[in-house]
Amino acid sequence: MKAATVKGFGSTAKVVVAEKEKPKPGKHDVLVKVYCSSVNPKDWKLNKVITSLVPDVGMRPFIIGDDLSGIVVETGSEVTEFEVGDEVYGMDMRLRTSACAEYAKIAIKRIAKKPRNISHVEAGVTPLAALTALQGFKVAGLEEGQRILIIGASGGVGTYAVQIAKAWGAEITAVCSYRNIDLVRSLGPDQIIDYTKEDFTKTEDSFDVIFDATSYESAKTCASLMKKGGVFVTTFGQSKGFYSAIISKLLPVENKTKSVSVESYTDHLNELTELFEKGKLKTILDSEVSFEDIDEAYQRSISGRAKGKIAIKILEGTDKVA
Repeated sequence: MKAATVKGFGSTAKVVVAEKEKPKPGKHDVLVKVYCSSVNPKDWKLNKVITSLVPDVGMRPFIIGDDLSGIVVETGSEVTEFEVGDEVYGMDMRLRTSACAEYAKIAIKRIAKKPRNISHVEAGVTPLAALTALQGFKVAGLEEGQRILIIGASGGVGTYAVQIAKAWGAEITAVCSYRNIDLVRSLGPDQIIDYTKEDFTKTEDSFDVIFDATSYESAKTCASLMKKGGVFVTTFGQSKGFYSAIISKLLPVENKTKSVSVESYTDHLNELTELFEKGKLKTILDSEVSFEDIDEAYQRSISGRAKGKIAIKILEGTDKVA
């Protein structure tokens, strides 16, 4: 089968499509014919880097791609929750889904039935980003009526975060640049701060929850914005967010940092499905890239200019709702 892997070493390595062995599902897995996957910053910050450092002798670990949407074509011997023909979406953050391939095996506890009202392209880019937002709010204990600041509101995670927070009844202030204001406004926040015109960390306001989808800030840089006992949640993607979370656990500070170690669970995916099917959640697509041009998707993500999610279309013609 065709699958995405890395060719070359170090900083010059590229993501390419090559022939790989078709996986076989375990007893608690399903084999999915993948229609769509996506690129996430983690893919080039971690997965691509690690793979490019392994000697390229035909045995490189295939770890490219987490998100997927597709159709079940085979089930494990003890699978009763899904059947051949089911349309599913999900991911696996441990041994990786290896989702950028024509076929992928995945544990049944990591997938759910695809929302009926969205396409495979829309579903295929959803899991990691939307689950990061959902689980970040669960970690924070976000409640109806609370005030939340969402930093990085126009990105993949941020666009889902604004919508989920709105569905939960929170009062939302979104942070983005001027070029993304119209996009973010369409998602329904109560206020928008253009960080290119003002330093939002010096805003005279206070929040119950600060959700940093960029990981460039910390509880310290946003201390003046947090209510007493407030929660700062980082997505852990940058070193600043990583270290601030560790320091927060060690020091007796009033407003501690919490981090999101995102995982895919069927019940959490079902929560997203419900929001999609009620019209409270939609996918913001930055672009759709064909499988053969997958490295272009990585370069677009690396540029930091993506608005929403970048789809990798493993199978063409899957951008329509069945």
